[in-house]
Order: sequence, then C-alpha cells, then structure tokens
Amino acid sequence: MSNSTPKREKIVLVEDDDGLAGLIKERLEAEGFAVLRSANGIEGRDLILAESPDLVLLDIMLPGMDGFQVCREVRPTFKGPMIILTASDDDYDEILGLEMGADDYVTKPVKPRILLARIRALLRRAVVSPEETTRIRLGKLIADAKRREVTIDETPVELTTIEFDLLWYLVTRTGQVVSRQDLYRKIYNLDYDGLDRSIDVYISRLRQKLGDDSAIPHYIKTVRGVGYLLVGEKV
Repeated sequence: MSNSTPKREKIVLVEDDDGLAGLIKERLEAEGFAVLRSANGIEGRDLILAESPDLVLLDIMLPGMDGFQVCREVRPTFKGPMIILTASDDDYDEILGLEMGADDYVTKPVKPRILLARIRALLRRAVVSPEETTRIRLGKLIADAKRREVTIDETPVELTTIEFDLLWYLVTRTGQVVSRQDLYRKIYNLDYDGLDRSIDVYISRLRQKLGDDSAIPHYIKTVRGVGYLLVGEKV
C-alpha cells in the first residue's frame, strides 16, 4: 500500500505588499498549493529560475527590479504560466505585461476567488485528454499538444502557455475563420467585451515567433472585422 501523497503544485509569488502577499499565500495554501514568496524583483527573478514553479504571480511595482524586467529576464528559461498583478487600470500596463511574456493579469485590489479561478484555468490548459488529437503538422510547422511544443522546419519555437493554447486552437481549426469572441472565450472563459486588446497582442507575438508577416501571412491571416484564419493545409 502506497503512502505517497499527490504532488502540490508550486507557485512563486513576487509581491512586496506584506498584507496582500499574506492574504494570497494563505488562500492558495488552503487550496493545496505550495507557495514561495519574494518581496524583491531581483530575488523574485532568481527564485523563479531556481524553483521552476508551476505558475508565477508577479507584481509590477517592485523594489530592486520591476515586474516587467523580471518577466523579460525569466521568459527565455521559464515557460510556465505567469500572471501579472497590477494596481493600475491603465491598458498600457496590461498590454506591456503581455508583450513581455505574461499570460494573464489581475487588477488590484485582488479578489482571491477571481485570482484562484485564473490560476486554475491556466494550470488546466496543460492537461490533454487521451482521446484528443495531440500532434498536427502544417507544412513545416508541427504542433504537439501532449508535449506542448512547436517546431518549424525542426527548429523549436518557444511559446508561453497562452501563446501555445491560441496557436493550437487555430491549428485545430485550420481553414476556418475564428472570431475574437471564440478566442477570448477559449482563453478567459468569458464573453468578449469588444474592448480588450489582449488577443491582438497574443496574435502579434505569435506572428513574431513564427516568423510570419501580417501583410503576406504564411500562417495567421487577419480577417477584418471578424477574427483570424490559420492558412495552409494539414499534412
């Protein structure tokens, strides 16, 4: 009889507000997560790289190094989900965080129930059902859902959690126009409000990493007023 216990998913929390950090840490640990906390950007960066957590919660305004710089420096190595915590309701902070490689953002004051839902949604995306198609080839591009890997002409393409999810959603619907509403619902499990620009930011990042040109797209074509279309034929 085995006495082994399920592995606790590890979260690194980088937040200098002791009260907020304590509240988040207490709630997440009560939900079964293991939480490691840093109150400094430089120390937080080192903690992320040393621990390779399942998910990162990252404040923007930090001593030592701001959250944008932390995100920029860890992204080449850390591929897991990352949520930005921002006290600003300015779209600039949110978009910049996404451009730096964050997967999602939560605006302060943080509501623990909402934060927990966002965390679980991101962690769930890494799970692939056995009956699902897990590997699709599109010309020189190969997307593998089980390994969560993408290659072009056998060269790895480094994608974040949400970038991979968006690409996989488009790849499985090659030749079909996919609306922003569909993409938004897939990523956030919410209806699109017509204002949020995060999907466009993700698509722009995807194009850059795939070496695609929006003017003459080889992979992702914009269908004005509707959404996006993955062009090409599956092999």
